[in-house]
Amino acid sequence: MENVVIIGSGPAGWAAAIYAARAALKPLVYEGAITEKNRKQQTLPLGQLNLTTEVENYPGTPAGDTRAYLASALKNRDDVPYWVTANKPQPSHGVNGPELMMLMRQQALNFGTRVVTDDIVKVDFKGSPFRLTTLGGETIETRTVIVATGARANYLGLPSEAKFFNLGVSACAVCDGALPRFRNKPLVVVGGGDTAVEEASYLTKFASMVYLVHRRDTLRASKIMQQRALTNPKITMKWNSALDEVLGDDACGVTTARLKSTLNGATENVDCVGVFLAIGHTPNTAFLDGQLKLTDKGYVAWTTPARTYTSVDGVFAAGDVADDYYRQAVTAAGTGCMAALDAERWLAHHGHL
Repeated sequence: MENVVIIGSGPAGWAAAIYAARAALKPLVYEGAITEKNRKQQTLPLGQLNLTTEVENYPGTPAGDTRAYLASALKNRDDVPYWVTANKPQPSHGVNGPELMMLMRQQALNFGTRVVTDDIVKVDFKGSPFRLTTLGGETIETRTVIVATGARANYLGLPSEAKFFNLGVSACAVCDGALPRFRNKPLVVVGGGDTAVEEASYLTKFASMVYLVHRRDTLRASKIMQQRALTNPKITMKWNSALDEVLGDDACGVTTARLKSTLNGATENVDCVGVFLAIGHTPNTAFLDGQLKLTDKGYVAWTTPARTYTSVDGVFAAGDVADDYYRQAVTAAGTGCMAALDAERWLAHHGHL
């Protein structure tokens, strides 16, 4: 019988593990399986941050040489990340995403967290204890569960998106927009909802021009958001257009976005150094099979303000699987901490500690 099982291995999952382990709850983390399906949908272990290059906005990671610290912090590992030993380029600011995730994982291990590299594919929350089933066929019983499986960005499915991912293609303006490669250069944002307009508006702080590409001739965003985009001199609308291809080279990354008219199929090349996809996110909740209440957007619903409670007593949610608003590593880690504290107090209240 487990006290707490954490499903997911992004910032929320590791923060929950660190707090739970330090509280002597002996947490068990299912970090995800290494499968072709997970690779294609970007749900491999260590979460979305593991797919990011420079992370400039995580507190405590300013500019500096992180290599010596990484080699020391991870010195007892057999799987020291390749970028430490292969002299991969040092970030100009902050830390690389995979480095940050490996440090979080190691910190959780240091306090006794147990980690299984497998997926939870089925849950039974109908009675106590809860039962979880892995991809490998194992069944686990636990008193509490923290769901921290995150959400994955939606992409158009173009091969060039994958080719230039982290070389100019991004799905998070707040995460990547301030990077040096995008400053004072033209950028493209794809989408027509509030998220797209918000991302385009944010990017105008850094870009020389932002081209907002939308399939129709009117935005789907709220009226106030539309007004912000249409009156911003640094946003140029590309109506009735879709992203047809991302062009570039290995040396420079993205150099051009090829757009295709949704009216007559004509193509147009737009010079840019970055393409930001703002067409939504998909929370990783399919394995829950409807056993937790979800929001109208498909995210796990927090049922109590300022708590990580879900619709099932003893099941908690942390990170982007429940947060469709902030979607930042630091906020995910914060709710991971909250979920661990909520689980600890639940266990104490029910006489399990």
